[in-house]
Amino acid sequence: MSRGFVREGDQEEVPLVPQRAYLPVGTVNFVTREGMDQLLKEKEELISERDNPGTTNENEKRIAQNYINAKLQLLNERIAGARIIENTGHPHDEITFGATVTIRNVMSGNLQTFKIVGVDEANIARGKISFISPFAKVLINKKAGDRVTVNHDMKDIVFEIIEVTYK
Repeated sequence: MSRGFVREGDQEEVPLVPQRAYLPVGTVNFVTREGMDQLLKEKEELISERDNPGTTNENEKRIAQNYINAKLQLLNERIAGARIIENTGHPHDEITFGATVTIRNVMSGNLQTFKIVGVDEANIARGKISFISPFAKVLINKKAGDRVTVNHDMKDIVFEIIEVTYK
């Protein structure tokens, strides 16, 4: 039917769904076991939300379900492309995906600890950085005792790697 024969109020808006965390095209979606569990839990929650809408209004229900279905599609694509990385067989003194790294700012002496995780798991407030972040890329393949230099705000900051663990 032509749009000319449809009332304005009958038009459904296409839901705008926020994109998931950035993952460059062609990059394998590495995840920890914990990260995969989080993705699967998120999927269950979305399905439950879709199947149990909080409204009886059919139009609102349809819009909410369209939105959730769009989020599920993005999530399912991310899950399908995920590759769980187990931290067995890696040299445990070398930084790879899944490592928890304690570093010391050489100038200030401040210690910080980060875990290198998948893009969907990353949360700087919880000390988790994405494996595609510039800082993680600097740390990969380094060992305890090594120093790395990071340029931040036009200044070079030197960090010493204090400890590498896999938990």
